[in-house]
Amino acid sequence: MSGAKEKKRAKKMRNQPASVTLPAEPGPFPDGGSRACPPPGDVRCEQQYHQQKFSNQSSGPSYRKDQYFPKGQNRGERGRGRGGWQGGRQSVSEEIPKYITVSAFAQARAAEISAMLKAVAQKSSNSLVFQTLPRHMRRRAMSHNIKRLPRRLQEIAKKEAEKAVHQKKEQSKTKCRKARRRHINLVAEFNRRQRKNIWLETHIWHAKRFHMVKKWGYCLGDSPTEKCYRACYRAMTNHCLLQDLSYYCCLELSGKENELLKQLARICSIDTGLTFEEACCLSGRFEGSLNLYQADRYPEGMLGPVTFIWKPRGVSENRQLWIWMHPALKQDILRELKAIFQCTEPQDIYIPEPVTTSIQEEKQMDVVLSLGKKRKKEDKEGERAVPVKKIIGDGTRDPFQSYSWISQTTGIVISDRTMEILRYRLIGPLSHSVLTETLKAASLQTEMADSETELNNWWVENCKDSEKVSLHQRQSAIFELLEGISSPSEMPPGTILGLTVGDPRVNLPKKKTKAVPDFEKYQDNDKVRQLYLEGVPVDCAHSFIWDQDICKNVTENKISEQDLNYMRAQLLVPGSHLDLGPRESKIPILLVQQPGKMAGEDLPGWGSGWDIYLPKGWGMAFWIPFIYRGVRVGGLQEALKHSEYQRTPHTPNDFPDCQAGKQFAKELETSLLEKFKRRPPAKRANYVKLGTLSPFICPWGQLTKNWEGRMKASGESLHSPHPECCATEDRSFCDPKAEVVKEASSETGEIEETVGITSSEAVLKADDVTGTQDFGERDESMTMSDFIVLRSEKLLQQLSAWCYPTAGKDRRVRLISRLGQKEMTEDVFLPILMSYPRALVWVKLTLLRKGNPELHAMICIPTEDDLLHLSKDKLFCGPQEPKHRDIFKHKVQKLKEEKKKKKDNTKSLESDPLSVPDKETTEEHEDLILGLWSDVLPDVTSHCSRTLLGYVTRGDFSLAVGCGEALGFVSLTGLLYMLHNQPADKKGLVLLRTPASLQYRFARLNIEV
Repeated sequence: MSGAKEKKRAKKMRNQPASVTLPAEPGPFPDGGSRACPPPGDVRCEQQYHQQKFSNQSSGPSYRKDQYFPKGQNRGERGRGRGGWQGGRQSVSEEIPKYITVSAFAQARAAEISAMLKAVAQKSSNSLVFQTLPRHMRRRAMSHNIKRLPRRLQEIAKKEAEKAVHQKKEQSKTKCRKARRRHINLVAEFNRRQRKNIWLETHIWHAKRFHMVKKWGYCLGDSPTEKCYRACYRAMTNHCLLQDLSYYCCLELSGKENELLKQLARICSIDTGLTFEEACCLSGRFEGSLNLYQADRYPEGMLGPVTFIWKPRGVSENRQLWIWMHPALKQDILRELKAIFQCTEPQDIYIPEPVTTSIQEEKQMDVVLSLGKKRKKEDKEGERAVPVKKIIGDGTRDPFQSYSWISQTTGIVISDRTMEILRYRLIGPLSHSVLTETLKAASLQTEMADSETELNNWWVENCKDSEKVSLHQRQSAIFELLEGISSPSEMPPGTILGLTVGDPRVNLPKKKTKAVPDFEKYQDNDKVRQLYLEGVPVDCAHSFIWDQDICKNVTENKISEQDLNYMRAQLLVPGSHLDLGPRESKIPILLVQQPGKMAGEDLPGWGSGWDIYLPKGWGMAFWIPFIYRGVRVGGLQEALKHSEYQRTPHTPNDFPDCQAGKQFAKELETSLLEKFKRRPPAKRANYVKLGTLSPFICPWGQLTKNWEGRMKASGESLHSPHPECCATEDRSFCDPKAEVVKEASSETGEIEETVGITSSEAVLKADDVTGTQDFGERDESMTMSDFIVLRSEKLLQQLSAWCYPTAGKDRRVRLISRLGQKEMTEDVFLPILMSYPRALVWVKLTLLRKGNPELHAMICIPTEDDLLHLSKDKLFCGPQEPKHRDIFKHKVQKLKEEKKKKKDNTKSLESDPLSVPDKETTEEHEDLILGLWSDVLPDVTSHCSRTLLGYVTRGDFSLAVGCGEALGFVSLTGLLYMLHNQPADKKGLVLLRTPASLQYRFARLNIEV
């Protein structure tokens, strides 16, 4: 036999009783018998037999050759004679015992039978029951249908199925795509997905074309998936860009005008510009914008920027006011409004019912009970199922949370109308052309279209009033005049026009076209000129959108898309105009002009456009017609670029003194730090060597504190009796001076240029730590906050005049005298420093040569040598920062070695008591990251060779001016110091350096008011 056959035979014999042997084998046992069977009648041999049998079973089978072939016997000597295996069979018959002991034999066989039954019952493999069948008996259906198995195996299969259910997690029963794409199933799924992040009405349209992000509790479109960066800029400059701003929050205040103005005056200041009491805004003709502060805490306690609209005065004494704000600012502003108006007790909680967008959906009674089951009209309990309705507007709100608050003392009511009013923005010079082509004024109607429904019943009642009919006709005439205007910037800023329009879906063109102005209406007639100069009359600013009952009626009685398409299919001439007659919906809207860029001298009116306010439920009905007029759609990134080219602060990025701005800065720092850590150390910048202390966040508090310390130290040195302090230089205050010291690196021995701090600056740092109290006679409240942002228009105009770029000293004098500003002397700017020692100023920076400013770039003051070099060489780009020494490198390497040693010798470190201080040092340096400053920040102003003035919050290559532009904040103290010491022809010149570079670039600093 071959070796394989022998192993096969041994495997068979392993499971056989010990008394069964096929061939006769001479063994070492007495009487020439095999060890398989004891001699008959010998009790001792029977006991030895049983012991050997069980010991052999416990030790396991042996596949050694000696087990079957004793020594001195090979394969050819196994009893084969001339008869092959015949001799073996004869020996078996000769060894059969003549008699046995019944009790001992039965006892031995009982153990074998029980072991056999146990082996049969026990599963020896991981295969299922149907997998044990022969292949010709297997069927695919057996895996899920037990009845296809043979009856003898069905019980075992049932047990296996029950066991699998308990072991495995419940799998989601997903339906096929056809079932999931049914309208009712889609609505139910979309409603479920809106529980955490609210969807706008245009969400589905955006999700197919935009990169979506989840911010501020909404799911918003960030940027288009197609390449359209320049195309969006061209749309804002030459045509029209569309944005959905429905995520902006609206708070409605209603009550007596005097009570409203009395309390609202506490949270704003006339020093910053407009207030709620502005006459043109109070009448309802214009939209206003301002910055809100905590009550009676100006200039501290910044809440954020808002826009507001007053409802035009009517018969009632009560006034209505809409305050629109960014969703990141909503909670802080709402909390402050409830505090000043003492609105502690809410009104009756209004539980909004989800509103359907079509009558067909209301009649539909089919619902999806659960995934994987058939749809039924009744649920498991037998009750009638509730129809699945599309969630819109306030249907996304928590029904157990109040959204309206009333003051028991003043009667002021605060209502949250977020998502109740939709808001679209059209940006560009042809936005009015898109409006006039898309929207048509509603036709008059005096009879009801259908007595069963309430469609247009409010419009029929208003059409019976002659005054309201004449008002609608005047509004329509003004709206038609917009087609003869070349750009929205020609209108007075913030003009408001109320209007009632027909269903825009009826006016859809056959194919997508581009709206162009009508040049025949560009003739300069008296009506257009009057509209330029006077704007829209007060009565024409009225709109029915202020009435919540009318908005609810308009939303609930909207004609569905299905009905509208069915009517189009019934037209005799396909593609012809669909005339709905009295069944056409009438929608009240509000048009608000956006003035565009107003600050500065270049690009006046850039980015102007119109805002459209709509009732909820009509989002897509207006969105698609706008798309068909050739507008380009933008997201959050396009809105950021729009404000960047306008050079205005963007919410909440550019408001570091409000809570939302601080939260945004922390989130940005976390994301940038995680991105930095993902790169290996050799593939990322070492910011310590580059001299960048804080590459991921702007330390505004540290910056203003250091400049205040400089001012305090310079003020003390002026009155110091020591001649050494007075004989330094002829500079009045804040004399920063850093010298470049060549130090030898302790590790490499190479000489590196590093920036050292002089002894005088060390004194400033020591004074900086102790504090800066008792400077001047400023209020104690200033020390409560780290810093503020200067927003006083009067002071900003003064600063703008001081840093205005000039070529000669005489011309500057004439310019300042023309603007009515004072010359820059110590008597003028020292009181400003006393009042605002820790203030930031919003500035615009334009690079003189090449360069592309980036986020968190450093704004520095050039030295006299830099300005002298620039005057000699006009192509001089800028100086370079000497390379710094990484003082944390050896600590990072030590921490890395400790971690490696701890990983290799974990057991020895636990047993060794001397390893305790190593653990402490490891915990101390856990926050060390190679390339980042891991200690407390030193004096940020004097850390580099050029004195730090501020930071850039947004910067990029500007397509509007064709060079690099940046926006940011600088210290007011540092700015006044720089302007005071710079020559007249170099006023406003600064240096920019990106965080990951050593190269400085010259830039021009401006303050646009």
